[in-house]
Amino acid sequence: MNHSVTTHQFHTILKDYKLLFAVLTVAIVWGTTFLSIRVAVETIPAWFVAGIRQFLAAVVIFFILLYRKQLQWIGWKNLGYQIIFSLLMLVVANGMTTVAEETVTSSVTSLISACSPIIVFLGSAAFGLQKITLKSLVGVSLSFSGIVFIFWHGVRDLANPAYAKGIIFLFIAIAGWASGTIFTKKLNIQTENIFLNLFYQFSFAGILQIIFAFLFSEDYNFGNWSFKSVAAMVYLAVFGSVAAFFAFHYALTKISAVQVSILAYINTVISIFLSWLILDEKITWKFIVAAVLIILGVFVINYKRSMFKQQKIRLARS
Repeated sequence: MNHSVTTHQFHTILKDYKLLFAVLTVAIVWGTTFLSIRVAVETIPAWFVAGIRQFLAAVVIFFILLYRKQLQWIGWKNLGYQIIFSLLMLVVANGMTTVAEETVTSSVTSLISACSPIIVFLGSAAFGLQKITLKSLVGVSLSFSGIVFIFWHGVRDLANPAYAKGIIFLFIAIAGWASGTIFTKKLNIQTENIFLNLFYQFSFAGILQIIFAFLFSEDYNFGNWSFKSVAAMVYLAVFGSVAAFFAFHYALTKISAVQVSILAYINTVISIFLSWLILDEKITWKFIVAAVLIILGVFVINYKRSMFKQQKIRLARS
């Protein structure tokens, strides 16, 4: 007598693993982007970094679609959705963050970017996508308190006039990101081919941002671009854009917009860890307190009474 999980249950478990992998990809890969962007903009103008990053990502996806024989026209209506999403998430959010990192430190960039879950939560509540509960407010407050602890000195840097322009860009960036996240959930856009939509998004954003680069970059002498900056830009294209955005879109179809945006907190922790590992920065007691607050906040937001109950899997006789 053999026992096996039913086909339906197997696919359910498989989907859960896909979601777990998608969430981990977003958290880990995007946790490296602040460092990578900082390295890239050392010798390459920000709009070139953003534009070439998106364009290279579009090229990678183009060949993936060709290999799968899935390259096709998506229709004017869907194209309109993809352009809106591209404008909000890529041109505004990603582009303005890249421009900001020319003048703002990575710690402050991470701090401001970590505000996005709060904006998404309030926006989702305003559109009826999320209910405002005491539990949710406590969770968001705890997590944001953890971010403040991590970047205690970064908060003080906000008073420096040199950061003012970059900080404005960052607030514009998180507004774009939050709007794009809510836009996806509000319209409940579903697709069987995420790569196809990403191809159109990256193509539009890449072309537009490269145009911005030639219009707004004061000095774009290609001979001054270092190998390290170019390598960071390529990494951002392949992993920061293609892999992470695919995972992000997949996660949005499975969990709430607020839950996806909570990953911003994990990204920040990873960013700090990399600063310690690569830049030899010290981890203080504030970092430990911050980690506890962030984990506790995420737990409070996602807590459900049934989450610790054992789920019995029925075995089918074969």
